[in-house]
Amino acid sequence: MEFSIVPCFFFAFFFILFLIRSLLKSISSKGANLPLPPGSLGWPYIGETFQLYSQNPNDFFASKQRRYGSIFKTHILGCPCVMISSPEAAKFVLVTRSHLFKPTFPASKERMLGKQAIFFHQGDYHAKLRKLVLRAFMPEAVKNIIPNIETIAKDSLQSCQGRLVNTFHEMKTFAFNVSLLSIFGKDQELCREDLKRCYFILEKGYNSMPINFPGTLFHKAMKARKELSQILAKIISTRRQAQQSQTHNDLLASFMGDIEGLTDDQIADNIIGVIFAARDTTASVLTWIVKYLRENPGVLEAVTEEQQSILKGKEGSGEDKVLTWADTKRMPVTSRVIQETLRVASVLSFTFREAVEDVEYEGYLIPKGWKVLPLFRNIHHSADFFPEPDKFDPSRFKVAPKPNTYMPFGNGTHACPGNELAKLEMLVLLHHLTTKYRWSVVGAQNGIQYGPFALPQNGLPIILHPKT
Repeated sequence: MEFSIVPCFFFAFFFILFLIRSLLKSISSKGANLPLPPGSLGWPYIGETFQLYSQNPNDFFASKQRRYGSIFKTHILGCPCVMISSPEAAKFVLVTRSHLFKPTFPASKERMLGKQAIFFHQGDYHAKLRKLVLRAFMPEAVKNIIPNIETIAKDSLQSCQGRLVNTFHEMKTFAFNVSLLSIFGKDQELCREDLKRCYFILEKGYNSMPINFPGTLFHKAMKARKELSQILAKIISTRRQAQQSQTHNDLLASFMGDIEGLTDDQIADNIIGVIFAARDTTASVLTWIVKYLRENPGVLEAVTEEQQSILKGKEGSGEDKVLTWADTKRMPVTSRVIQETLRVASVLSFTFREAVEDVEYEGYLIPKGWKVLPLFRNIHHSADFFPEPDKFDPSRFKVAPKPNTYMPFGNGTHACPGNELAKLEMLVLLHHLTTKYRWSVVGAQNGIQYGPFALPQNGLPIILHPKT
């Protein structure tokens, strides 16, 4: 049996190669006289995926930009792509001509997240979904769950106390629990462990090649995706049975509103999509913040003084000092640390769009069906907009950056609708981290690992100690 897989694999490989070549030749008459952007498509099907995800993305993007300019073609994750690295081009794709570029992901992510997720739609369906998500994530909604977020933050930090921990893994658990809270409210405890187990398997296949053979990461992820859907179906069914006797103000309640008319499959796809958008990115940013604060004692001292001042100004004592929404609005220094970390780390290096028709830009053709990737990382690390771009300097955000030069949550109608929740959970965790703990980094402190997010080496191992 295992020998029969080999010819099937090679048949599939050359068939895909044929499709790619056909795609390159099938440029419509509209753009027949326009050249494709310069660049390389790399190896058949594989393209330049390994080059991108095995090194510092700054090096990959910078080398391409030096060689080809601010617009170039490549091929990653099975998709021919055009990458753009100027604020003007990003605005063209994400804002002024956004109707020509639909939100999308590589095939592997689309199949794992589900075709009904908010990421993959334009028009009325996207507008409806965005409204439902914003309803649950607007300040008026998230301010009510601050005490719950605070409890999760305190429990997370306390569980790390006095032992060697992987910062990224711990922050993933924290962000995952907050995302479940915002989606399911108090019901999140019912299936939290099963959801976590399946989702952790699913995420390992997000940036894998979509080869659905037994043993591959993609195959394992798709099995976990099926089980995840079954768990969510049970949660939705249980919520429906309890709707008449209980009131909920979470994202699931927003999706299940009678007038919205979403199917169970649509609800499940969008819940999985929200978890995907909320967890790893937030965890990555928090990991970098812990690293940057440790490396910049002056910044850490300023953040700690700000947080101590808020703590001292509150009534009560000890555990009675609960944070409020107003408190989080009195954290300008801490907020600038988050802004600068989002810029320097640029956890979201780029976003995916797909041309819905042949598009001309700066004399080049972007063919219909090609992915288009605005490179946020390049823009955030441009000395033209941020002097000494590699330097961690939160004070630069005392002045607002120029338009379209700072896009940590994307831009336009498809910008991240959960950015208020993400910033809130970071502020809450940093309040308790800086006022109650000190930490030391163990092992190499300068290395970076990749795939898909850039992270401190080994997820930044630390030992957390309570302050006396």
